[in-house]
Amino acid sequence: MCIDIVVVDDDPGFRRIATMLLTARGLRVVAESRDGASALAAVREHHPQGLLLDLHLPDLDGLSVARQLAQEEAPPRIVLTSTDRSLWSQEELETAGIECFVAKDKLVDADLRSLFASAAT
Repeated sequence: MCIDIVVVDDDPGFRRIATMLLTARGLRVVAESRDGASALAAVREHHPQGLLLDLHLPDLDGLSVARQLAQEEAPPRIVLTSTDRSLWSQEELETAGIECFVAKDKLVDADLRSLFASAAT
């Protein structure tokens, strides 16, 4: 089964790299968004199983986007990413509906398929 993902980041270069990484791991990127508002719209339109979400966006931060999606029916599995290594407790992430945090410089080594896999079951 193919796992549909939306990639959210204000940097088009990072979106391109993330899309290549996800695709190389057998995931399908169905949309890319540059800000929180378009991310919410893309999730509502495409109903992806996963969301690779940047923390710092021009309008809403990633935690705000995640909190809004967590209140909807069948929200996607969210992996938060950033260059900011702020520490959040697992409880804070879970409360916001975030599966985990992966630093952008560690994304290439992350098992992205596994992080999103249970979203498809």
